[in-house]
Amino acid sequence: MAASQDIIKQLALIKTTIAEYNYQYYVLDNPSVPDAEYDRQMQALQSIEQEYPELLTDDSPSQKVGDIPLPEFKQVEHEVPMLSLDNAFDRDSFLAFEKRMQDRIKDDSEISYSCEPKLDGLAVSLLYENGKLVRGATRGDGRTGENITANVRTIKNIPLVLRGRDYPERLEVRGEVIMTRDGFIKLNKTQLEQDKKAFANPRNAAAGSLRQLDSRITAKRPLLFFTYSLGLVENEQYPLADTHSARLRQLSEWGLPLSKELDVAQGAEACLDYYQHIGEIRDSLNYDIDGVVFKADNIELQQELGFVARAPRWAIAHKFPAQEEMTVVQDVEFQVGRTGAITPVARLEPVFVGGVTVSNATLHNQDEIQRLGLKIGDTVIIRRAGDVIPQVVSVIVDKRPADARDIVFPETCPICDSAIEKLEDEAVARCTGGLYCGAQLKESMKHFASRKAFDIDGLGDKIIDQLVDQKLVKTAADFFKLELIQISNLERMGEKSAANLIQSLENSKQTTLAKFMYSLGIREVGEATAANLAAHYCELDAIKQADLESLQEVSDVGAIVAQHLVNFFAEEHNVQVIDDLLAAGIHWPKIEKVELSSLPLAGQTFVLTGTLAQMDRNTAKATLQGLGAKVAGSVSAKTSCVVAGEKAGSKLAKAEELGVKVMSEQDMLDLFSELETSV
Repeated sequence: MAASQDIIKQLALIKTTIAEYNYQYYVLDNPSVPDAEYDRQMQALQSIEQEYPELLTDDSPSQKVGDIPLPEFKQVEHEVPMLSLDNAFDRDSFLAFEKRMQDRIKDDSEISYSCEPKLDGLAVSLLYENGKLVRGATRGDGRTGENITANVRTIKNIPLVLRGRDYPERLEVRGEVIMTRDGFIKLNKTQLEQDKKAFANPRNAAAGSLRQLDSRITAKRPLLFFTYSLGLVENEQYPLADTHSARLRQLSEWGLPLSKELDVAQGAEACLDYYQHIGEIRDSLNYDIDGVVFKADNIELQQELGFVARAPRWAIAHKFPAQEEMTVVQDVEFQVGRTGAITPVARLEPVFVGGVTVSNATLHNQDEIQRLGLKIGDTVIIRRAGDVIPQVVSVIVDKRPADARDIVFPETCPICDSAIEKLEDEAVARCTGGLYCGAQLKESMKHFASRKAFDIDGLGDKIIDQLVDQKLVKTAADFFKLELIQISNLERMGEKSAANLIQSLENSKQTTLAKFMYSLGIREVGEATAANLAAHYCELDAIKQADLESLQEVSDVGAIVAQHLVNFFAEEHNVQVIDDLLAAGIHWPKIEKVELSSLPLAGQTFVLTGTLAQMDRNTAKATLQGLGAKVAGSVSAKTSCVVAGEKAGSKLAKAEELGVKVMSEQDMLDLFSELETSV
């Protein structure tokens, strides 16, 4: 029997009532009714939905109980990358952060900051369309995450439908999913009672709960979500606030939960006072934090400061001092890194510190061992530096046993037996085996095949390990000499998988100079530096022949990186590998060096708003930038032109208010055609 209009109205009222109860309880922390009344409303909701299953919708409060298991998580491409933050560990590094911002904007006046605790959980993205939650995703690598929509729907304080009506048509909210300390204790008690493994800390428990393929399990976990920023925003009908803190308040009005410790501070000293305050109340909070996050509050200032390769220039995480504990050094082993660095690692008597059980700690290098005066068998104080990497802080000499042994640094590489070299001006000792060292070879090959380098689909770590172990590859160039039968004989590789890998290798031959430079694994030449080198020199030969002075003219290249580059290209075996790669067919498009000032739109700032019908936004942005224009995210008096597509909202209104030139999408396309013709 179909539901009557009265039933439909009753259901809508119950949903609205429960949503209001959730908002009062989880967002405002001010429950308006007893639990019994909440339970009665929920039972009434479920009763109607059971009797009239056609009325059950994804945004119903009853759907927070989870659903049938998924076979796997699907990948999600973040339309706006989820970047990480740079860190400050003391007063001086935080003050240096503010000074960098002031120098960049050429203004030494105090900056207003939005301040919040750095929650120790899992970063997630929530996408709302027309006010309804349509997708939840993990941060992943910042560009690609996992679709966890079914799981985030079960989190009690995440609204399935936003409050009010003044939110953007598409709104992406970023935040942290955490597990409370009380909830963590109860969960571990339950785990142990059911003879299951206990979680090491609340963060691991939260992460494990979010990555359950069965969302019904997630629904039983005591998870909470707290909002800290916006991602994608499209077609806003009403203007967003012009400060980060005010935008967070808007999100709260739409039903999204915020940390109760949010604040705004004027200037660096006020930020340091806030940091001190949060540190003092840290232990009284019911959730784990590992520092404080400071963000320039003014949105226009954020846009002016922009980003570096992996993090915004306008935000920083001020981490708390590491937590410390005592334990015993049972042994010291030596590991060989991708660059040949020999790193001593202390094997410890396991100890719980900083929320995790630690059994290893880095000793960095031989100088550090001598500084500590460390012996095997010593009792030491360890800490998790930056709450991440366990380190030995000091030796408690009074507890040294009679049979304590000296730590003997090896004279030859523990992997390939090559000589170890330690330069006078470097603390790190390195294997001289270069590409012949098994440890370096495997890691350098993995780096070469990685996504940001050659991005060879199907060439995973285990396949590379087998290829190196079986001596089928001795340099990166050998990848492109592999034959179908060689690959198909590898463990877990059939003929079809082998054929796919051969095709992937062939496809990867077409790359870019920037990716090629990054793939070589030159010390301290990361993705951004490789791109800067390619843009500056345009040709590989020019980079190879560049001297120290010339290299330091490149953005992001200082004296040390320049020396690494010169040393790398001075080695004949490195040059030979490059020649072999080029001979194997590696190639990239020719780069034409263009002076920015000569481009037709140089010095102009454009803003795109609304929906473009004939050209997607990314293509339009790239075309404008290719013509020399800067593409900004907000309208100001400095904006040269606003391109308004369909359903343009507050940005168009602000442009008209400021008298900024406005053009339609067709006007923009006509401009592109005109400029291309003139060029």
